[in-house]
Amino acid sequence: MEIVLKILIGIIALEHLYILYMEMFAWETLGKKTFRKALPEHMFKPTKALAANQGLYNGFLAAGLIWTFFIKDPAWSINISIFFLSCVAIAGIYGAWSASKKIFVVQALPALIALLLQWFVSYF
Repeated sequence: MEIVLKILIGIIALEHLYILYMEMFAWETLGKKTFRKALPEHMFKPTKALAANQGLYNGFLAAGLIWTFFIKDPAWSINISIFFLSCVAIAGIYGAWSASKKIFVVQALPALIALLLQWFVSYF
């Protein structure tokens, strides 16, 4: 079960590295394809700096999740993973509420599943 948890955390981290790339470096190409229903086409250029800022935050989430793989103390690794997975889940829930319901499935749901797995691995 712990291996499944680590794989899920890795997938979530990779997803956030992809979001970092899209929002920081490919906002006017991949961003347009991804958010075509949320933003009119003419808004991508003026929102490029805002998207890059969001991308940076996604990079911090990915870095925190990746960091958990290198923490030697199991208790600290669990605590840090719970913190960053909670941040991802909250961001996904807010994104689903404020932008698109799809964000819940893509971002919040995997983090919530990982949190449940973390709880299961930690206490059983």
